[in-house]
Amino acid sequence: NKMADLNEKPTHVAKDTVVSLGYTLRVDGVVVDSSEKSEPIQFIQGRGHIISGLENQLYGMQVGEQKQVSVSASDGYGKLDKNAFADVPRDEFPPDIPLKTGIGLQLRDQDGNVMEGYISEVGEKSVRLDFNHPLAGKELDFSVEVVDLRNATAEELSHGHVHVEEGGEGDEEDEEWEDEE
Repeated sequence: NKMADLNEKPTHVAKDTVVSLGYTLRVDGVVVDSSEKSEPIQFIQGRGHIISGLENQLYGMQVGEQKQVSVSASDGYGKLDKNAFADVPRDEFPPDIPLKTGIGLQLRDQDGNVMEGYISEVGEKSVRLDFNHPLAGKELDFSVEVVDLRNATAEELSHGHVHVEEGGEGDEEDEEWEDEE
């Protein structure tokens, strides 16, 4: 009976289980991202929704289990692409953009595609933009905890992503916004 299987909670992370993952990401010892500020991320395991170097380490983990996972740049956001830099004359920047290293920018290329870059160097005449992912070339140190597991529904599998139920029980966070009149 296939239907009964959907109700049985999986006991460990396997392909096509929906994983709720709490995580903290450190790069060079500094926390750059964490689910503590928001909610655990949810994704269908084995579908490449998260970076492969982390996803591959989750198989077999159980609810409540914690793990430290280090992901090399090549399994994370890729190596630094030496060609993904552009030098732009300073006078081409709108005056409202502060020319400081680390400032993120969105630019359109000739075809109208939005490219995200950030300022990596400010020179006298030109500004060097870096279009690499900010975490390219970095080793990623994750602390993860499997918060919950369930089987993906047939619909989720066919759509290829998790469907989050809106306003389910125990969803206290939304209630602050409701009018109590």
